[in-house]
Amino acid sequence: MRDSTNERSRLHTVWSGKRARWDTAVQLGAAAEELMVRKISPRVAKFGEVTELWGHLLPAELRRHCRLEGVTAGCLSVLVDSPSYMYELQLCSCELLEQLQRECPRAQIKKIKIALG
Repeated sequence: MRDSTNERSRLHTVWSGKRARWDTAVQLGAAAEELMVRKISPRVAKFGEVTELWGHLLPAELRRHCRLEGVTAGCLSVLVDSPSYMYELQLCSCELLEQLQRECPRAQIKKIKIALG
């Protein structure tokens, strides 16, 4: 009889553990949704137009070798896969910056930083 009680106790522990994990997953889902609404969606709205315009401004060959890394404190970071494309992008960076500032004022881009990466 005692073994049966022990098994029930272990079964209850396992069941409780699964239920606790399920509750945590639900809370994680709510946290992820809040993160999307409060943090990610506003950034996408603000900088999504930068990404789209960047794709239109650069020639296809140059675009294949460049990747937007992000915008921090008004600085647009761009990674380039070779020094020759880095030089080419540096040559046109002033014009790119002017276009981005004119077409995407919400992003408040003040500088373009180009790095190998």
